[in-house]
Amino acid sequence: MTSRWLLEVERVRDVKVTFHVMSLSVLNEGRDLPEKYQELMDFGWQPVRVAMAVERDHGQQALRDFYTAIGTRFHPKDEPSTLATISAALADVGLPASLIDAATTDAADADLRRSHHEGMDPVGFDVGTPVIHVNGMAMFGPVISPAPRGEEAGDLFDGFVKVTAYPGFFELKRTRTVGPIFD
Repeated sequence: MTSRWLLEVERVRDVKVTFHVMSLSVLNEGRDLPEKYQELMDFGWQPVRVAMAVERDHGQQALRDFYTAIGTRFHPKDEPSTLATISAALADVGLPASLIDAATTDAADADLRRSHHEGMDPVGFDVGTPVIHVNGMAMFGPVISPAPRGEEAGDLFDGFVKVTAYPGFFELKRTRTVGPIFD
């Protein structure tokens, strides 16, 4: 949801969003997790390894496109967490089918961990995703649903920039009352 919002922000503000690979599987390594969530984390290595290969071989724009395609398949389309779904997302954005080979090898996991820590370490250990870096500051969130459009997206971004500019700002939160709303 946050990535969709930020892509909308690019349309209404002079902002260029750079996607960066982080991994909930890396974040949750070694944690005692419920069985179903652990299964999700075990699978989670596969799409994020492919994302790293996409960026390495095809650059930032291809990573953005792949992230959007795989997110669409996993979330609004509720497709299964399988290699076939990852392959379909690669095809959606015209990337080589051979990139799926990265899913089942740990050969680039050191690079994945480095990328993860570059994005996550500046916000600390008590957060997950999304994390946004702006003007040298990093912050968890915002967790939003649905993603705002047009000037509303820009206004939210303006507010986000303002709160992250203050080094003593740490947290805003309220109970989530709706699930993800994809439109």
